[in-house]
Amino acid sequence: MIRAEKLSQLPFSFLLPALRNNAAHRRWILPSSSRIRLYSSHGDTDKRKLNLPVEYEKSAYLYRSPNAALAMPELPPALRNSSKTKKMNYHQAVNDALATILETDKKSVVFGEDVSFGGVFRVTSSLLDRFGSARIFNTPLTEQGIMGFAIGLASSGYTALPEIQFADYVFPALDQLHNEASTWRYRSGGAPGFNSGNLVVRMPCGAVGHGALYHSQSPEGFFANMQGVRVVMPRGPAQAKGLLIAAARCGDPVVFMEPKILYRAASEEVPTESYMLPLDKAQVVQEGTDVTLVTWGALIYTAEMAVKAAKERLGVNVEVVDLRSIHPWDKKTVCDSVNKTGRCVVVHEASRTGGVGEGVSAEVQERCFLKLEAPVTRVTGWDVHMPLAFESFMLPDVARIYDAIKKTMEY
Repeated sequence: MIRAEKLSQLPFSFLLPALRNNAAHRRWILPSSSRIRLYSSHGDTDKRKLNLPVEYEKSAYLYRSPNAALAMPELPPALRNSSKTKKMNYHQAVNDALATILETDKKSVVFGEDVSFGGVFRVTSSLLDRFGSARIFNTPLTEQGIMGFAIGLASSGYTALPEIQFADYVFPALDQLHNEASTWRYRSGGAPGFNSGNLVVRMPCGAVGHGALYHSQSPEGFFANMQGVRVVMPRGPAQAKGLLIAAARCGDPVVFMEPKILYRAASEEVPTESYMLPLDKAQVVQEGTDVTLVTWGALIYTAEMAVKAAKERLGVNVEVVDLRSIHPWDKKTVCDSVNKTGRCVVVHEASRTGGVGEGVSAEVQERCFLKLEAPVTRVTGWDVHMPLAFESFMLPDVARIYDAIKKTMEY
């Protein structure tokens, strides 16, 4: 007999056949309170069939044609009529946005760990050749130093565009970001020019399937209590370019979070000219009448598959809202949608406790109480560290989101 405390010493390849094929073994090996969860939506074979690989390239939320990209309602009318588009993936769109900022703002600078040769994900590739080492340069491996230097530059009239190599690495810099950058304007009493507003802190975030503790975190909730700092997480290339340019010109410190799984996941048509998208506005990417689903970042594509399944299997029309700006978030768009549908599901990758979904759910409950037909439901990561071998089990999947929609409708 294998004792539960010995399981951690065995390779997973040894355990998996027994756990998959022998329900009796699951009861025998482990006490009921610590049974291994083989799938984040186990127990219902029909639901598990929903968890197919996410096909980002087939998403209806991406702009497939130049006409679709130029029809973005938030684009200036003149741009809609005159601009051209180019097919880009997420990392190319961020690179294009950085180049646009550097070309139009001669006091803008990009710096961080290894950015001069493109960085870990090659997002800053070619910028050194185009703009020179005085504006594109590497820093020592110190996030606190990067942030402090960036705040000093921004407060001196420069546009600071630092890159934190992974969002997981930002925590040594939280003191600088929270106690300095976020409070600078407030401490000045409104004095002109006394702020650190021309600051955009870029960071790749989120899970990719094998990042584990230090390369797969979604820490947006940590920034949501930093008054005076904006937090943005675009879902796709066209959004990434417009929101990044807007972030560099908005006059507020911005944490710009880029789901790294999206860097090369899909391409869409992106306007080639400079444009800005509103930083404080959510976007309804799919209209519906029965349930409002609020999400952001990479999970919008997982949610899209769940929404499609809900339509096909349940006849439920789900309205999907991409929050885009995590802090401050667009309460009006979300609540207008919930008041219309009477139901709300919030989906995010970060852990449940302390996640942004707590605030969204509370606001919806307070503002839409008389219209709600069911409690607000959250589908989130679990309250555990991001595991390596079980990273996919940590994340909300299609079946879990579909199940939340179904239960909300049946309430």
